[in-house]
Amino acid sequence: MNVYVTGVFWVVGAAVTAAVFGYLVRRFGWDEGRRDNNDAAGQVFTIVGGLHAVLIAFVLISLFDDVGSTRDGSYTEADGLVAATWAAQALPGDAGEQVRKLAIAYAKTVEQQEWPHLVNDDDQIPATGWTQLDQMRRAVAAAPSGDDWETDRKNTASDQLWQVYQARQTRLTGAQTDGVGAVMWFALILGSIISVLLPNLFGGTRMAAHLVIVSTLAGTIVLLLYAIYQLQNPYAGGANVHPDAFAAAIARLG
Repeated sequence: MNVYVTGVFWVVGAAVTAAVFGYLVRRFGWDEGRRDNNDAAGQVFTIVGGLHAVLIAFVLISLFDDVGSTRDGSYTEADGLVAATWAAQALPGDAGEQVRKLAIAYAKTVEQQEWPHLVNDDDQIPATGWTQLDQMRRAVAAAPSGDDWETDRKNTASDQLWQVYQARQTRLTGAQTDGVGAVMWFALILGSIISVLLPNLFGGTRMAAHLVIVSTLAGTIVLLLYAIYQLQNPYAGGANVHPDAFAAAIARLG
């Protein structure tokens, strides 16, 4: 199902549930002294709601930054691969062609084999990419360099391969550590429930206005939680970072 349609169902469902609960509290719950609780309940709601809003904002901003860093990191890795190949083209013998073929194979491995594992949040990433990267390093290291220009190109290719290594390591490590942990989800969900239940302590508002307040609050909070859920895996869901950088690298190297 489309991510937006699913989000609408979650928001509407939360709003309807909160409205039904609010109606039942007003209809069958206690009413004596409810108006007198407004000051005390308002202070508690301000503290709880404020702390919960800060927590949600912190998590959302952190995940949004992770998505941007993941996308930028993929281009850093792919661009380093292209730069290393171009630098290796100046080396004598068949080193340049060997590096080019390995670079294309590496980009295809990332795009076709590794990316599906990242989308499915699977830690079992094949070691093929590491092997191909090491083969490129060995090909560059074994290439002879007869003059300063070739030595400079060899050093440049080695530096770019090191950049690819770092970007790859960051990508794989981030795929294992990104996301929202169980403790954070516990705090987010429990804080959301408390924030939605607290307005039922207020008195003085009419039934219709009360239902609008609690349903709007519940829908908004669930919308933010749904956004957090969709962003916690930058390779899937609402973030959905594609391997476009590696597809472009294959086109440039091919």
